[in-house]
Amino acid sequence: MSKQRRIQRPSLQNLMRQVDAQTPGAPSPDTVPTGFPSIDRLLGGGLRRRDLIVVGGDVGVGKSAFALALALRTAHAGHTVVFFSGEMDEDRLLERALAIEGRAKIDDLRSATLTEERRAAIGAAAIKLRDLPLVVYPLTGEGVDEVLEPAWGHQPALLVVDYLQLLPPPRSRSTRDEDAAETLRTLKALALSRHIACLTVAQLGVPRTARSDRRPNLDDYGTLGAVKQHADIILSLYREEMDNPGGGVEGATELIVNKNRNGPTGFVDLYFYQQWMRFEDMLDPDR
Repeated sequence: MSKQRRIQRPSLQNLMRQVDAQTPGAPSPDTVPTGFPSIDRLLGGGLRRRDLIVVGGDVGVGKSAFALALALRTAHAGHTVVFFSGEMDEDRLLERALAIEGRAKIDDLRSATLTEERRAAIGAAAIKLRDLPLVVYPLTGEGVDEVLEPAWGHQPALLVVDYLQLLPPPRSRSTRDEDAAETLRTLKALALSRHIACLTVAQLGVPRTARSDRRPNLDDYGTLGAVKQHADIILSLYREEMDNPGGGVEGATELIVNKNRNGPTGFVDLYFYQQWMRFEDMLDPDR
């Protein structure tokens, strides 16, 4: 009988070297922190490279504000972020970033009615933003490859697309759901091939008016089940005050982890300061 040869798998060897070199309790090198302590704890340190993350919720719940907040916090942690926006140009997005970082109302920024205290805070925020590894591009181009091409020269750890339904599909299908499903598959393939965390904002596709509990679930994303199938992590924002005015604490937000392919699901309590478009962690608020 011929002698069997044991096959050595380079990926397994690399993984064991990574485990041996890692400081106990520290996140793995492929982790990309969100900057929200409660979210990072639930997700085992944060997002992971090669993962596709979908952030969804109702219109007006703050999906774009949350995506930008996460991008800013990740960049503050020293990880390069490329942010593609389909609704705002760079000036508008940076204006919102200044409001978030400086805790100022956008209307006060536009009308130059800032107090001296807020003006100083905005000045400090501008200095921080200037040096952040955060790059902003518009969602313009004929297809997803052309749209995202500018990102690759920056070697991002995190790619953010705001939002899925505005990203041109690789090839046009017969329905918008089929287009979105094809785009999701492409984003997942890019996360794998480029070794990045890829986050996209998505609109919910299914009305929930008949349900007593209107918290988003996996089936609410529609798009032929593509979000449920292809996303590694699905995060849903829910604010009770939107469904039940006066029945919930104003600004109180649940970030629901509907799916986590490599860990637990659950929820995190956030607070949304709507006047600043700013999210904060309720258990670990910013100082």
